Amino acid sequence: MCVHTEEAAVLNRGGSRLLVCAVALACLALVGPSAPGGALSGAPLPVKAVKDVVPNRVMTWNLCNPCDASNLDRAAEIARHAPQVVGMQEACARDVDRIRDYLEVFHGLVYHVEYGTVLENWSRCGGAPWNPGGFGQAILSAAPMTDRVNVEYPEGGSEDRGYLAVTTEVGGRSVRVFNTHLAQRRQEEFREGQVRVLAGEVARHDRAVVLGDFNAVPDAPELDPLWALAMDTDPQCRPAPVGACDTTTDWRSKFDYVFLRGIAPVDHRVAATTHSDHDMLYTDLDVT
Repeated sequence: MCVHTEEAAVLNRGGSRLLVCAVALACLALVGPSAPGGALSGAPLPVKAVKDVVPNRVMTWNLCNPCDASNLDRAAEIARHAPQVVGMQEACARDVDRIRDYLEVFHGLVYHVEYGTVLENWSRCGGAPWNPGGFGQAILSAAPMTDRVNVEYPEGGSEDRGYLAVTTEVGGRSVRVFNTHLAQRRQEEFREGQVRVLAGEVARHDRAVVLGDFNAVPDAPELDPLWALAMDTDPQCRPAPVGACDTTTDWRSKFDYVFLRGIAPVDHRVAATTHSDHDMLYTDLDVT
């Protein structure tokens, strides 16, 4: 009897993870993709590794929650660009587990994962009422991660918010990576305090990458402490308008950033997607 791929991924622990996913892949070949509303879409599935990760590429992506998106499709979107590091926001831990498994089994891309859970929320992430799913940030990295720190901001606004920080490898060099999601739009007073907390920690590092959904446009005053420490990967994006700034959301605002401290951008791209209300922003870096 075939195991549904999403259900199989829940069983992914230890050495059994690859076996379960392999069984799921074989079942998929026999019975085809699931019906609408299931884990899988009708799109053709790759059966071989698509490429290695790009070692100096980092990505930020708000997955959108709640949204009717397949984790298999999310994995395919990430694999298309194959970043070394991916920072996800509005991420359910179970979804991230599945995305990671699909990246490995269907695309040959192997990632480590760290979670920055700020809520245990049944309505956001499902699970049993007595064991709701974890919701918050997550980081995937092709290299191992160390020195994990998960911080919940003192005041989150209408929903708990925080940042996740790890040390990992980008472009062959050790880099401190932060991933955050700030308070919702029209909650500037909360974002101001959150940025102060985040900037205070970023300032401790000579080389850092700060990923996230900041829910604020580049000239929003609450972002000033970060602009004082770092630059955005988009050279046209500054607190004062100096050129065309790429937008990153369905409502055509720039809310998603890759702030760089002690690291130079090489190239960046906003990759449109139908699987979230935020596009993916990724950048290639010169960490030397």
